[in-house]
Amino acid sequence: MQFQVQGHSTYCYTGGRPFDPQKPTALFIHGVLNDHSAWILQSRYLAHHGWNVLAIDLPGHGRSAGLPPETVEQGADFVAALLDAAGIARAALIGHSWGSLIALEAAARLGERISHAALVGTAFPMRVSAALLQAAQEQPLKAIAMINQFSRSTLAPPPSALGPGTWVDGASIALNKRILAGNRQVNLLHSGFTACDRYAGGLEAVAKLSCPLLFVLGQVDQMTPPKAAQGLIEQARAQGQSVQVVSVPVGHHEMTEAPEGTLAALRGFLST
Repeated sequence: MQFQVQGHSTYCYTGGRPFDPQKPTALFIHGVLNDHSAWILQSRYLAHHGWNVLAIDLPGHGRSAGLPPETVEQGADFVAALLDAAGIARAALIGHSWGSLIALEAAARLGERISHAALVGTAFPMRVSAALLQAAQEQPLKAIAMINQFSRSTLAPPPSALGPGTWVDGASIALNKRILAGNRQVNLLHSGFTACDRYAGGLEAVAKLSCPLLFVLGQVDQMTPPKAAQGLIEQARAQGQSVQVVSVPVGHHEMTEAPEGTLAALRGFLST
């Protein structure tokens, strides 16, 4: 479905169920060069098990209009505006990679309005190498090949989010190329990576959280290695916050390489 957010049409996938703001709401936020489909199994399951689901296309991505967020902070502003536009008083935020930073920053800003924050494939700081940033700007197709090589731990995990034997590497590359080609005004790969690389507010954001926090980390993730999330985890625990950490035996795309494990982690977390 579509909402008007910050003056532009925003697409939200509802998991095949009618939108109902009276139900508890889970808002899914994708990463760089992705869209709502990155969460296909997890969002659809929750939608059919009592949750109101909004899996978004960020501005300038997929079916959503507008300028893409140039910073994590702009992404958080968009999340707040979307909740207002949809009439949602309280929501759980679930973000992957760049989307995890947006979820974190939004949860810090929105306080009691956020019931849960789940960070999948996260890190802070989320540094992007100079070589990858340059490739993203000058040779984006080469950069897409690079990030998929770094991101994936297997080619076709059985079963996968799209069915047993799905070629997740090829599907991911095809999605990346489609999202990149869908916006001729902005290089979404370079702009998204730059936003990740420049975000400096992670520890301050964690310290402000008033909701439970879940980390879902890939054991062999080369894009955001598990050790790169330890600063956030330690800061949250030092503040006395409720923190869960789930490790899955895959790379950076936990939702498609370990779809059932990622879903189980979210189900358990959201039940608290």
